Amino acid sequence: MTSSLRAIGSWLALRAENIAAAMLAAMFAAFLLQIAFRYLLGLPIGWTHEISVILWLWLVLWGASFVVTEREEIRFDIIYGAVGPGPRRVMALISAFAVIVLYTISLPAVTDYVTFMKVERTSYLKIRFDWLFSIYIVFAVATIIRYIWIAWQALRGVAPDEFDPTKASSGV
Repeated sequence: MTSSLRAIGSWLALRAENIAAAMLAAMFAAFLLQIAFRYLLGLPIGWTHEISVILWLWLVLWGASFVVTEREEIRFDIIYGAVGPGPRRVMALISAFAVIVLYTISLPAVTDYVTFMKVERTSYLKIRFDWLFSIYIVFAVATIIRYIWIAWQALRGVAPDEFDPTKASSGV
């Protein structure tokens, strides 16, 4: 991969993190606004709860699609960490194949459902549900692409990183 492609990829990864941070900040602001209106002013407002739920949904799926790396994903790694590079490659290939097949099979039905939901809107903000749920299609496509890359790497002989419990972190 050329250095310019890596630079573009790094820049895009940082922008994805910025978007996730902005969603988290907006969700927190809506949460504080909800508390202030309900308990300080005695005027409960519903749109703040709705925007918090929408932002949480988008934050989780956006983060899983573009921010969280393969190394940072949660997994059961007792067996995975105990085996060598060859078996790790085989496990990566099997799990990648399963994810690719399942998500690809489900994608047409998911797309149909999301596009069908244009008939419904949220209660307070009147956001169409197809717009709201469209992030799941983005997530599914990003996951398929990610696991195609993981399978390709495993087929090329690149074993996934060995888990080192002494270097476990929260991703920071």
